[in-house]
Amino acid sequence: MSEAPAFVTAARLGLASCPDCALVQRLGADGRGRCPRCHAFVTLRKPNSLPRTWAFLLAATVLYPIANLLPIMRSGNLFNAQDDTILSGIAYLWVSGSWPLALVVFVASVLVPLLKIIALSWLALSVQRHARRHRRQRTHLYRLVELVGRWSMLDIFVVTLLSALVQLNSLAEVSAGPGALAFAGVVVFTMLASHSFDPRLIWDGAGRDD
Repeated sequence: MSEAPAFVTAARLGLASCPDCALVQRLGADGRGRCPRCHAFVTLRKPNSLPRTWAFLLAATVLYPIANLLPIMRSGNLFNAQDDTILSGIAYLWVSGSWPLALVVFVASVLVPLLKIIALSWLALSVQRHARRHRRQRTHLYRLVELVGRWSMLDIFVVTLLSALVQLNSLAEVSAGPGALAFAGVVVFTMLASHSFDPRLIWDGAGRDD
C-alpha cells in the first residue's frame, strides 16, 4: 500500500506567522525573514528548538531533587528555629488537619513540576525520533503543559505571604530557604523548556493517515 500524501502545511508553502503580531508572510529560501509590519525576526521553526529544550530540561531535572531536599522555608523566634522542606510542610499540613491545602501544595509543588519534566522530555524525544503516532494527543499534551505550568509557583507565593504576615510580629521571623531558590529554578527552567519547544515539529512530515 502506498503512503498517503502529506498534508499541505504552511511550512511547505514557505509561510510563517510573526511571533509578535501574528502576520502571516512568505519567507525566503532559507526560511528566515523580517516581519514587514513590526520588523520582528520570523522563522519557519524556532531556532535550535530541541537542543535548547533539552538543556533547560536537564537543568530542571538537576534542581528538582535539590528543591525537595533543601529547606524551602526557615521560621524562628527568640526560643527556637525550624527548617521546613516542601515535603515536611505537606506532612505538617496533613497531620494538622489541613489536608485540602496539603493536597494542593503537593500537586502544585511536587507533582506538577515532575510531570511537566516527564511530558516535555517525552515530547522532545518523540520529535527527535520522528515519531508518527498520536500527533494530536501530543499537541494536546503540550497545550496542557502550557496551561498548568503557571501553577507551579504556588509554593513560592505561600512562602512570600507567610513571610510578610509573620514579619509583622517582631518576635518571629520567616525567610525563604535555599530550597526555595532551587524550586524557583525548576519552575523557570521548565517554563523556558516549554517556551523553547516548537510544537509544530510534531507535525513535520505528517501524512493524511496521522
